Amino acid sequence: MKLVLAVIQPLKLRPLKEALARIGVERMTVCDALGYGRQRGQTAMYRGIEYKTNLLRKVALEIVVNDDFLERTLEVIESVARTGSDGNIGDGKVFVVPVDQAYRISTGKSGPEAV
Repeated sequence: MKLVLAVIQPLKLRPLKEALARIGVERMTVCDALGYGRQRGQTAMYRGIEYKTNLLRKVALEIVVNDDFLERTLEVIESVARTGSDGNIGDGKVFVVPVDQAYRISTGKSGPEAV
């Protein structure tokens, strides 16, 4: 089992959820997040005054998948979350972390069956 942590742009959440559902990945945790990477924030205008925001709004997804779903999950995230044909700075990041054990509280199942 693997934990896929994906940080994406908020506008990509709905298309990504729909694409993941088509491949059978329907369980995830979604969190609002603030952060920045190489883009170091952005500059905006408000009532004629320019200001810089260091933290940009993102969405963080936590998805636990069995090993046989990992590659297709990563492919879907990469293809749907990318903006433009080549992608842009700020599209996000994906991290994969091993999961030693999982437990489903409602049924008491453990291991791959709990996912």
